[in-house]
Amino acid sequence: MKNSCYSNRELSWLKFNGRVLEEAADVRVPLCERLTFASIFQSNLDEFFMVRVGSLQDQMLFSPERRDNKTRLTAKEQIEQILKAVRELCKKKDQIYADLMTELKGQGVELLTVEQLTEEELVWLGEYFHSEIQPLISPQVVGKRQPFPFLKNKEIYAIVELADGKGGKGSSKIGIIPCSNGLFERLVPLPTAPGRFLLMEDVILHFARQVFEHYKIRSQSLLRIVRNADLEPEEENIFDDVAGEEEPDYREGMAKLIKLRKKLSPIRVELSQPLEEKLEKRLLDYLELKKERLFLSQSPLEMSFVFGLQDALKEKSELFYEERVPQKSPEILEGVPMIDQIMKKDLLLSYPYESIQPFLRLLSEAGEDPSVVSIKMTLYRVARYSKVVEALIKAAENGKEVVVLVELRARFDEENNIEWSRRLEEAGCRIIYGLDGLKVHSKLCLITRKTKKKIQYITQIGTGNYNEKTSTLYTDYSLMTASTDIGLEAVSVFHALLMGEICPPTSHLLVAPNGLRQGVLAHMEEEIEIARGGGKAYIGLKLNSLTDKVLIEKLIEASQAGVKIEMVVRGICCLIPGVKGMTENMTVVSIVGRFLEHARIYMFGTGERQQLYISSADFMTRNTSRRIEVAVRVEDKRLQRRIAAMFRKQMSDNVKGRVLKADGTYVHKTSKGKPLNSQEYFYEQAYQASEKAEKKWEAEKEAAMAKAMAKGGKNAKSKGKSAGKGKKSGKDVKEVTKEEPVQAEKKPAEKESSKK
Repeated sequence: MKNSCYSNRELSWLKFNGRVLEEAADVRVPLCERLTFASIFQSNLDEFFMVRVGSLQDQMLFSPERRDNKTRLTAKEQIEQILKAVRELCKKKDQIYADLMTELKGQGVELLTVEQLTEEELVWLGEYFHSEIQPLISPQVVGKRQPFPFLKNKEIYAIVELADGKGGKGSSKIGIIPCSNGLFERLVPLPTAPGRFLLMEDVILHFARQVFEHYKIRSQSLLRIVRNADLEPEEENIFDDVAGEEEPDYREGMAKLIKLRKKLSPIRVELSQPLEEKLEKRLLDYLELKKERLFLSQSPLEMSFVFGLQDALKEKSELFYEERVPQKSPEILEGVPMIDQIMKKDLLLSYPYESIQPFLRLLSEAGEDPSVVSIKMTLYRVARYSKVVEALIKAAENGKEVVVLVELRARFDEENNIEWSRRLEEAGCRIIYGLDGLKVHSKLCLITRKTKKKIQYITQIGTGNYNEKTSTLYTDYSLMTASTDIGLEAVSVFHALLMGEICPPTSHLLVAPNGLRQGVLAHMEEEIEIARGGGKAYIGLKLNSLTDKVLIEKLIEASQAGVKIEMVVRGICCLIPGVKGMTENMTVVSIVGRFLEHARIYMFGTGERQQLYISSADFMTRNTSRRIEVAVRVEDKRLQRRIAAMFRKQMSDNVKGRVLKADGTYVHKTSKGKPLNSQEYFYEQAYQASEKAEKKWEAEKEAAMAKAMAKGGKNAKSKGKSAGKGKKSGKDVKEVTKEEPVQAEKKPAEKESSKK
């Protein structure tokens, strides 16, 4: 019976990517943003094959009898169902793409095929190809002395079947031309009229007959492969024999891993049109793939070019989302040191609605503060031009002890992290790389101060990466607190990391792998006991993914006991709600919209007994048992209420919210009330709160200035009388009038226009 509550992880993820594709088809979404969703769908699918299907392929080869612990499917059975589901999704993508191109043409931008060009344009294109493109391409004929070339992951090639001999009746060969060598732009603008474009790969394929002029072409197509990227360093002994050292350098080992990953076996091949059957078989034989891994696509094989089309329409603002700018937090004062403000009360930032700038200011000020002795931080994914890293470098150059754990195993961000780790090390920061077999995924920053009275801690715990770019695109929380209890537990976390050990269980922080799952289970058990005793019990969760079977089984038990369970799960959800006798007290909503829902929240209980955590960890086995993750209990009731209120709004989202039904399908939430897009609602709230706070600060500033002026005038009169008696000088008047406004300088300066 319990099996009816489970969904396969991989198929659940494909449903999520299907919801992304739905955004590309939603006419309520501006046209150019719909193009972006189509591109995201494609890049998501690429990564899914590289990582998840790659992992299943390895499992199918080395552990064929192993089964998924929820749906009991083998790797082979999962791949079969994945390929079937992907074909259906790709058909939808092709139709949606065709519809988008039709709408785009109505806006004056058109992506053409060579067959659609005028005679004048064809003449120009021929001259352009021979002068600008042909000298830069490297065609190859595959033969005995010219082996089949290595095809790079996700790059596009023109492939043609060549026949030699008179009349092309001889034996056939394969011709290949790389189409994406980085030397020319993907979009080719036509000079005859603005807004008319070709794709470079279509141009190269069209002129293949002239490139292979001594052959007759029987069939031709564009080709793109996706390679397996599921490669873990420990599994491949990647650090053996690095630079011939007895103790190999971890960073150099990761660089070796990146190179190796690029050469892994193909797992999917796409063609733009069918090839002659014998050529197709030869191609698949070269790639060592079966025919079920071959996909035909009526839309372009790679979709990033859509951003170039958007550039041609940038003057038409109605085709894009309304501009949104992260706002100043109404609780944070400009001109007042961040540490001073955090010492008075806990502060919470909600991205992207509020700006990351206060946290960047905290790091910068800590690097200059004489009382700060150290800054310790975990880095997983950072921006390419990271202000966070620059602040840490400056702090180190100012003589602070800066300890940074750089997780080099952040998949597909390894190169960026390797480069930043080198720069941090060169600046004098102390760099560590985490624990063997355990990724460090926590978002934790600890600033230690030594004053005359005592040692103080400023701790920041977040749900998202220290990345200024994604802080404007992902929804996340960032808590900054001066709690001594939390600070001491953060000290324990960093001490364990520096010693290469796992942190023991703590109280205010739930730290994986030894304390997070255990702490969550304890809270769930408490709610179960309350429900069984007739009390009001509640569990609220906001996650990216839910796959951990241990936690899923406890949620099923809680539902059966009568605990009300509400969940916002953006992506994978292996637990199906609404199953009679099992998960009837459970509601699951997925929100896919303009911003990527990324925050993790755990809530237990109601009213005054409610306990609420924010965390870096999803309820996935890898997060709860194979990573260093941190969840922090939010102690400030004011902040608890704020986060809980935002969660309730998301559960009520009837524009971007989709409800997971008992049959495993997702349907848009329906409501007779006013449409509610929670992301847009939160941005409106952020603008209003910021503007209200600005007016309040300005009023206080003016009142302080008026008071200072009045006091200065009064003092000036009394001093004027005293001056005649020789007791005061006129200089004292100026000093008094300058005294009070110093307080006003701690208030915010003039705010920039808050255009929406």
